[in-house]
Amino acid sequence: MSKPLVDIVAVVISKPMLIGIYKDNKLIETIKKEGLTSDILPSVFDEILKKYNINSIIYSKGPGSFMAIKLAYVFFKTLEITKNIKLLSADGFYFNKNTPIKAVGNSFFVKKEGIISIEKNQKEGVFDLPLNLNFEDYSEETEPLYILKAV
Repeated sequence: MSKPLVDIVAVVISKPMLIGIYKDNKLIETIKKEGLTSDILPSVFDEILKKYNINSIIYSKGPGSFMAIKLAYVFFKTLEITKNIKLLSADGFYFNKNTPIKAVGNSFFVKKEGIISIEKNQKEGVFDLPLNLNFEDYSEETEPLYILKAV
């Protein structure tokens, strides 16, 4: 019996990490995991790959935790190359209705009129997985989105 073909959405820039599994563009399973990205991604994807064939992975490319973004990018890029899985991305604001994203200390990334900047003392938004996939919303530009403050 062949494994179902699915698409994956991974929101790696916040805690808990959110992984959505989609069949026919509809969310069929949600995985929420706390912990280090370096520990979570391999174990979660080991289980997913045992159960499903993956058509594409869409990931939150930033801004957010720099280490989580770096690890996720290398991990997903490796899957793209070794398993011929299409890799797509969206910025983190897509997954939290354009609300502030935690940066360092009391700083937050905000996006106004398409420009991402850092502001202090904001209220962090909540991340959600889309119920349905619209592939027009995602980009083939998958390199991490690092927003660093000028030194």
